[in-house]
Amino acid sequence: MSLGVCYYPEHWPEEKWESDAERMKALGLSFARIGEFSWALLEPEPGRYEFGWLDKAVGTLHAAGLEVMLGTPTATPPKWLVDAHDDMLAWDEEGRPRGFGSRRHYCFSSETYRRHSRRITEVLARRYGQHPAVTMWQTDNEFGCHDTVRSYSPMARLAFRDWLREKYTDIDALNEAWGNRFWSMLYHSFDEIELPHLTVTEPNPSHTLDFYRFSSDQVIDFHKEQAEIIRLHAPHATITHNVMGHYYHYDHHELGRHVDVLTWDSYPLGFLAWSRSSDEHKQRYLRQGDPDFAGYHHDLYRGCSAFGVIEQQPGPVNWAPYNPCPLPGMVRLWTVEAFAHGAHFSAPFRWRQVPFAQEQNHAGLLRPDDQPAQGYGEIEEAAGVLAKLGPEEEAARVAILFSYDSFWMAEIQPQGNAYHTEDIVSDWYAAARSLGLDVDIVHPSVELSRYDVVLIPSLLPLTEEVAWRLEESGAALIAGARSGSKNENGNIIPGLAPGPLKRLLPLTVTRSETIPPGPGGKAGAGHWHIWRDEVECDAEPALTDEAGRAVLYRFGEHRYFAALPDRALLREELRALCAARGIETADLPEGLRLRSGRGHRFAFNYGPEPVELPAGLGPSDGEFLTGGRTLPPAGIAAWRLP
Repeated sequence: MSLGVCYYPEHWPEEKWESDAERMKALGLSFARIGEFSWALLEPEPGRYEFGWLDKAVGTLHAAGLEVMLGTPTATPPKWLVDAHDDMLAWDEEGRPRGFGSRRHYCFSSETYRRHSRRITEVLARRYGQHPAVTMWQTDNEFGCHDTVRSYSPMARLAFRDWLREKYTDIDALNEAWGNRFWSMLYHSFDEIELPHLTVTEPNPSHTLDFYRFSSDQVIDFHKEQAEIIRLHAPHATITHNVMGHYYHYDHHELGRHVDVLTWDSYPLGFLAWSRSSDEHKQRYLRQGDPDFAGYHHDLYRGCSAFGVIEQQPGPVNWAPYNPCPLPGMVRLWTVEAFAHGAHFSAPFRWRQVPFAQEQNHAGLLRPDDQPAQGYGEIEEAAGVLAKLGPEEEAARVAILFSYDSFWMAEIQPQGNAYHTEDIVSDWYAAARSLGLDVDIVHPSVELSRYDVVLIPSLLPLTEEVAWRLEESGAALIAGARSGSKNENGNIIPGLAPGPLKRLLPLTVTRSETIPPGPGGKAGAGHWHIWRDEVECDAEPALTDEAGRAVLYRFGEHRYFAALPDRALLREELRALCAARGIETADLPEGLRLRSGRGHRFAFNYGPEPVELPAGLGPSDGEFLTGGRTLPPAGIAAWRLP
């Protein structure tokens, strides 16, 4: 476990670097992440490199006892490169080039740009691959930020045709897979296929699904090219890439196979402002963030790879609809929470607030005048807690199955404006966490026998193999509507939903409806909303709403929600199932979250008022590592697990 910081020496006079590095070390930081936006300074003209400043920056950090995470600078190609090769630019969905003047102005399908990205990566890897300070490398920065995964450029069109040709081999096979008899969409050659945009109405969903898969593959290939070069010259270094919150345009499980640690950028307040949460919820958690935002992403990315946080919000950001200051103590809480979930490291963004350009209103650990900002002291406090933790990882007994392929299918055909897979999976996660449960979010291909309870909120394509492994695992199952409803092309399967899950859930979904936002009917402790299935089944429903519509079916320990449950309804069923499996749950106060890890049990108070640990929680000997039974707002408690 280690703490670092994001640092941009090129933004500051060289005479500041030594004191910056010494202050970082004194604060308890062990590494600095640098370089990911510096191409124009490293290569001001084609083939003319200026490494003096970077050599000195790396050497200065090293002399202070800090390690370095060096970024490849490919997220910000210089102006001379754009002017020389306008075919490197991405195009937006409206068919317009996305030009120079900010960042991420390139197309993953441009072989011209790929060639230059490999070249600058090779130059950097040769120079710094064996430097004793450079122990970590980050490829590029935030793949896909500003909607840049899916490019509609001429290069993307050509690359997409090649991707389809390799996948299907025969154009008749593609026509059959996509259902191109519909609306006379038949193709006679792969060279006839366009990108799925600028059509009169929505394009063929199977066409769009393959384009999303292709676009994801382009991102992974781009990363792999850089990673292979780095591994050649720095075989012992840690390789990472920083992914984002609430971002699903490429497959992070696949990226996780090609990194040593998958890092992510945690901005709880900015993402709450952008979310679809109610105004009341946003006001309550205005300065803390949603209680499950950070935990959800920690557990999602931990299911992809070893993970860390490389950008932790340290204060107000500059990019959300509104940008409040964090409640005092929240930077400390977010930092410790990441390690409780298994993070290998965490780093606030950034060391010092920059007084110019696009991010001048984004806080750092220091103000522009070098005085400590809010996060400075809180990082120091977090370091004190981390020094007392162990390396142990606790095994969760509850899992959520999630796949990006399923996400894309539902995004392409949601069947209702209120149906958002992200909200559904997050709700199921939050329902489990509000019962004090530790949760893994995993790909359907993982080994499932380690879990007692498996939740499937919305997994549209679900193979026979996954259904068989679910049955063999012995885990109790709660499945949601739409699960097992589609084949690999996003089309309705023969035999209808829940498809292969019928071995565990013997029913057939005959038709489905979506309704406007709001409760659809009362059932049990809560309501159903948004989506409802009509089902043929020999069993009687275990729960119905006030109109007599089926909401839940039980088959032994397995459950099928024929209507989308709200958190209260799901909590009730999950609590009962956990009790039957001997899994302890807790009735947590609003905004309190628990996590087991590092040999300790942690409690985090996201609420704006003090809370008490419920009876039965806390150390049996009364000794807390930090905090106590009463947690103030932004408070943390931790005690040793028996």
